[in-house]
Amino acid sequence: MALRLTGHAGPAAIVWSAGLALTGTPVVWRTLTGIAAGRFAADLVAMLAIVAALLLGEPVAGLIVVLMQTGGETLERYAEGRASQAVRELEAAAPRLAHRLGAGSVVEDVAAEAVVVGDELLVRPGELIPCDGVVLTGRSHVDAARLTGEPVPVSAGPGVALLSGSLNLDGPLTLRATALARESQYARIVELVRTAQESKSPLQRLADRYAVWFTPFTLLVCAGAYFLTRDPVRVLAVLVVATPCPLILATPVAVVGGISRAARRGIIFRHGSAIEQLGRISVAVFDKTGTLTIGRPRVSHVHAAPPFTPEEVLRLAGAVEHGSGHLLARTLTEEVAARGIVAPEAREIMESPGEGVTGEVGGRWVTIGGWSFVVRRHPEAEAGLRAALENAPHGGLRAYVAVDGHGAGVIEYADQVRPEVHGMLAALHRLGVRRTVLLSGDNPVNAAAVGREVGVDEAHGDLLPEQKVAFVRRLVKEGERVLMLGDGTNDAPALSSATVGIALASGGGGITAEAADAVILADDPSRVAEAIAISRRTLRVARQSIWAGLGLSGIAMGFAAAGMIPPIVGALLQEVIDVAVILNALRAAGR
Repeated sequence: MALRLTGHAGPAAIVWSAGLALTGTPVVWRTLTGIAAGRFAADLVAMLAIVAALLLGEPVAGLIVVLMQTGGETLERYAEGRASQAVRELEAAAPRLAHRLGAGSVVEDVAAEAVVVGDELLVRPGELIPCDGVVLTGRSHVDAARLTGEPVPVSAGPGVALLSGSLNLDGPLTLRATALARESQYARIVELVRTAQESKSPLQRLADRYAVWFTPFTLLVCAGAYFLTRDPVRVLAVLVVATPCPLILATPVAVVGGISRAARRGIIFRHGSAIEQLGRISVAVFDKTGTLTIGRPRVSHVHAAPPFTPEEVLRLAGAVEHGSGHLLARTLTEEVAARGIVAPEAREIMESPGEGVTGEVGGRWVTIGGWSFVVRRHPEAEAGLRAALENAPHGGLRAYVAVDGHGAGVIEYADQVRPEVHGMLAALHRLGVRRTVLLSGDNPVNAAAVGREVGVDEAHGDLLPEQKVAFVRRLVKEGERVLMLGDGTNDAPALSSATVGIALASGGGGITAEAADAVILADDPSRVAEAIAISRRTLRVARQSIWAGLGLSGIAMGFAAAGMIPPIVGALLQEVIDVAVILNALRAAGR
């Protein structure tokens, strides 16, 4: 029959055959290269149908197969999404400039990569720490949140070690470099994200898992038809109706529908494999600060030393902190306003960066800051402050307040657990997540306290980014499917290492969102459970579509093997089956 292409075939048949050869060759080549690489894919039957159609002079049937095959591949690529830009985003945000101090305190601007261990560096307010170092002179507050995940600025003074990539907030610092820029903490985070992404194993397509048994079954039917009839056209007809377009189309159509449904709820899946994998999660791992907690300190307790009252301590302290841009100052003034306390205007305010502030309020001098700052200026305040501390067993971050030289009270700050977290964890357990873990850079005592409060199965603290990665990788190697939920740059490596990494990105996301497989745009971690539910519904619809399509194809194969369906009719029938599969898969986008 192949002689019809060259001997008695008309111009139209030659054109159709040339078109099949032109469009089918890339499909055949991709399938062959996949087989050579050891991938037993669903595309094998389609490849055989294209080749057989060309050899047997049935180009129209082959072209229909090519059309649906390439259409399915296009949908798969759309569902898979783009490659992550996380490493490039991290590298772009790395510190680039350093101010090196030379002889006579001359300041020389150099590239961060040119700094060597032992160099003395000047870091001005608003600048990034160019490499790991120890403070020599100066006092300031340093924001290390994107490295450690902890929202409270570090009080930096002589002897304090600082990490590259931290932000100097309010005072100039001189520090001695203790590591090269390429070996500092920020560079290690960049490398962790890169290696995590490169080591992540490619996921097997849902279609290929079904193809493992459907393809041999199809070939067995083809062999049986040829053995009984010796008619190669029947073999082609079987291949055409068995072309696994339901396999190829059902999953990407359902995945695209699921992605669309999730997007309406503010959940952005960055590629199709994430929504496929999320429904199979067995372990959920959480960052603490900004994920299970609100992510910024709040006033938790106010302990007053008689004769002062907590309201009076807040009113006077809030007055002198009103004009400060420091994070804790803003937190204090917000608490004053929330309690309906009217703070008077303060005058003659003097702020010591990284230490504290003083000012005059209604004829009274008020000082607020760290213990050494307050007691150094007002030694007689120590007795009153110690009296207030007797009622302050909570520990944590504190500000001390003195009024007219006397100890007035202690203000405690703490992060707060998100109110929706308890419901989220209960929903995860109902969805079959067997184990929940908290990983934090905070000290183990605080991490354990938050873990107990929210009800996770285990909590681990004092972890660097590489230790979080090691923990997640160990779970994956043990056969667990791991969800990692985080919100900071320090979480990016662990997000990349998990089976599915989800970033909370209500503030824009940036690097963390780029390293994640999915992004929750709302500041609401409880939507993780909703994302899992959407994933599971998407997979359920995809499987229903696959089974329905394969069942109809199996019936059609029987008729084709009996010679009741010619190749062109079989190809058209297969497309009817494909339309039915697509319509069913579209239900994944429904509410």
